[in-house]
Amino acid sequence: MFPLRDDRPHSSPPVVTLVLIALNVLVFIFEMLLAPSTRNAFIATWGIIPDREYFRPITLVTSMFLHGGWMHIISNMMFLWAFGRSLEDGMGRAKYLLFYMLCGVAAGLTQVFFNPDLRVPTVGASGAIAAVMGAYMITYPRAYIHTLIFIFVFVTTTDIPAVFILGYWFLTQLFNGVGTIGYSHVSQGGTAWFAHIGGFLAGIVAIKLLGIDDVNARRRRVTW
Repeated sequence: MFPLRDDRPHSSPPVVTLVLIALNVLVFIFEMLLAPSTRNAFIATWGIIPDREYFRPITLVTSMFLHGGWMHIISNMMFLWAFGRSLEDGMGRAKYLLFYMLCGVAAGLTQVFFNPDLRVPTVGASGAIAAVMGAYMITYPRAYIHTLIFIFVFVTTTDIPAVFILGYWFLTQLFNGVGTIGYSHVSQGGTAWFAHIGGFLAGIVAIKLLGIDDVNARRRRVTW
């Protein structure tokens, strides 16, 4: 399933969301223009490597703008576009940008905490985007998401309640993340499950702390 857009009206253009998407795409194009060996070195330098010998705090920020392949960046940017526009509209641009960056760092720290021996770089905006999704779920639970669905060779679209699609997404991350506990990640890569989990939960906490400026959203938000 790939979310395309939500059904909420927006009062202002999603400037910050568009700038974040543009930055991610530009950095990815830069990566693709590098020779393979140089690209690997670039990702190793600016991606998160949790192992104490290699970890650098600055990578908690820089890693959010790196991606490992075409499907990685396409899926991330689709999720950011689908959920980020309404959250930016509700929070305001400055608060939304602060939210995005802080939650992205929190997601990276969660990945480091649960995978302290990992020696391969973790990259991608998915931790910060997971935060956007977590905040969206409790802010606009009754919204519907126009979603692209692949069924074998057939492609269709349908509207799915936000609380369902986001709740299902989080449960899959939690199930897969718990399943990796105890497995050695010293030299193995893969999906950063705990960055997703940490980002999603950070988004729920952060939206409670930072608040929402949209009066209608405040009325519809779920009380936890």
